[in-house]
Amino acid sequence: MAKARVTIDVGNDGVAVITISNPPVNALAVPRLKEKFDEAIRRNDIRAIVLTGDNDKFSGGFDINVFQKIHETGDLSLMPDVSVDLVVNTIEDSKKPIVAAAQGLALGGGLELTMECHARIAAPKTQLGLPELTLGVIPGFGGTQRLLSKAIEMMLLSKSITSEEGKKLGLIDAIVPPEELLKVSRQWALEIVERRKPWMRALHRTDKIGSLSEAREIIKQARKQAKQTARNMPQHQASLDVIEEGIVHGGCNGVLKLVLTETAKGLVHFFFAQRLTSKVPNVTDLGLKPRPIKKVAVIGGGLMGSGIATALILSDRYVVLKEINKEYLQKGIKMIEANIRGWVAKGKLTQEKAGAALSFLKGVLDYSEFKDVDMAVIENIPLKQKIFCDIEKACPPHCILATNTSTIDLNKRHTQDRIIGAHFFSPAHVMPLLEIVQSEKTSAQVILDLMTVGKAIKKVPVVVRNCIGFACTLLVNLGVDLYRIDRVITNFGLPIGPFQLQDLAGYGVAVAVGPIYDKAFGGRVYRSPLLQLMMKNGRNGKNNGKGYYIYEKGRKPKPDPSLLPIIEESRGLTNIMPGGKPVSLTNEEILGMILFPVVNEACLVIDEGVVIRAADLDIASVLGMSFPSYRGGIVFWADMVGPKHIYESLKKWSECTCICIFIF
Repeated sequence: MAKARVTIDVGNDGVAVITISNPPVNALAVPRLKEKFDEAIRRNDIRAIVLTGDNDKFSGGFDINVFQKIHETGDLSLMPDVSVDLVVNTIEDSKKPIVAAAQGLALGGGLELTMECHARIAAPKTQLGLPELTLGVIPGFGGTQRLLSKAIEMMLLSKSITSEEGKKLGLIDAIVPPEELLKVSRQWALEIVERRKPWMRALHRTDKIGSLSEAREIIKQARKQAKQTARNMPQHQASLDVIEEGIVHGGCNGVLKLVLTETAKGLVHFFFAQRLTSKVPNVTDLGLKPRPIKKVAVIGGGLMGSGIATALILSDRYVVLKEINKEYLQKGIKMIEANIRGWVAKGKLTQEKAGAALSFLKGVLDYSEFKDVDMAVIENIPLKQKIFCDIEKACPPHCILATNTSTIDLNKRHTQDRIIGAHFFSPAHVMPLLEIVQSEKTSAQVILDLMTVGKAIKKVPVVVRNCIGFACTLLVNLGVDLYRIDRVITNFGLPIGPFQLQDLAGYGVAVAVGPIYDKAFGGRVYRSPLLQLMMKNGRNGKNNGKGYYIYEKGRKPKPDPSLLPIIEESRGLTNIMPGGKPVSLTNEEILGMILFPVVNEACLVIDEGVVIRAADLDIASVLGMSFPSYRGGIVFWADMVGPKHIYESLKKWSECTCICIFIF
């Protein structure tokens, strides 16, 4: 890694340009910044100062590698001790005007520095944001006090905005072309010196807050929102506390208080784990270059296939959608159009971009359009083996053949070097995880190509090895209330409980893959009669409005008291309640009985070499099963809980209940 540099260049006009140079995102080198600011303020030949960043970026903020070192050592002294002095004293109280010239990005501490300056000039489309909360901490350079009332959401949601939006909010004073940024910023600084522009004492802590009553009402509403959307995440409330108090050093003290919390440790681990996914031994270290994937065939336009096609056309890739008849093809195209309209309705896509994306889509009923495709993705499970034979003949030799299911054995196909698993998670155009499964002979080039496509369609690719791929109904058969199980899981931080999730997914998939898991995992599979009994009684989840919950249009799912006889029948058939009576478990024990077997299976996956590193399972658990990111992922969380405690709990439960990982 290149050494961080901060340079100072003084022009004939008496304006000093201080430049942050610390690739790749110009992370703040606080001590060096202070040295250069002290020099510029001290020198008599310098009339004004412009602060900017090298390589078309202002600054990505604080160097979070420091957080990682603090978590490893527990040593808070590693935090730079000049931060507050630099921000509050050196910049804010400078008698020489300081103008920020920002382009590319100004995030976290980088944005906070611009807020300390006396003016902020930005290039178009510059990314502005305070993402600290995603790392479990809060803005420490005064950003919690200087954010405008309308921009509190930007901090609480770690939401970035453009410089154009920032100008409307008052964060940015002017937007100029990139090639004129330094020239205009220098001139702006001189005009402040010459009193042709007003001397604005930075964005002070009370400049944009409005009346005290207004501020308190905004914060009150923000607290309600944070409680609903950020359970167990103290940095959200801490940010609001600091804003409300409005103290000068609140942000810095808040950072020190939060940096060693379990939340911060988990989020920082997750951040670095995501970075590691781009490094795959014997793939990314071979000097290979990804081949262009311009045209993709998607075989099957169901829920998964239409989602995959949506993600691809949004990245400007031509998609040939194949179905077995016109009716299915029309349904698939309509689902893709609905996905696109959904993005437009949410403001995430313009009408112009939506129209352009749909122009990349073509529906077909045969293989005639496959002669020049670069990749083919197969959706339908029962037909996969036969389809592989067909597309191997129809596609060109370089075409990557990808399957979206874990129930096909990739090692049994003929052209193994170009066959790969591409496991998307539903809905595929929304969920961020892409699990890339290599067979015994999948080439490094094919893996690299799919990783590149994954990143282009805004997925986080995790590379694993070929294998056939939770514990809830067992607890019900032991006498635990299923609605309590769902509450325990949502209180832990997952968006919905396992039974409501099964309702949403429908019961067909679980029934279909059950025998495959049974064959692959043997004694680690517990077969419960509950699901079959549910279907026998006309329940199929949200699809028909009745599952574990009752679903009525426009209303929240609600528990169904009439489900009890079915549950009692399941308990009678399994007969595993000790002494015929429901077990008595704490919420912590329920959580453990659901998640500890998942941890155990994760350990087996690591031991068998299915994943490259344990951190990849953390990424998969967060992005694939919505495990709370602030807990770091399933393996990181297990390390925090303690392997010994997990082992002893599993041993105790297995002796009395024969608890297993996969349960149907």
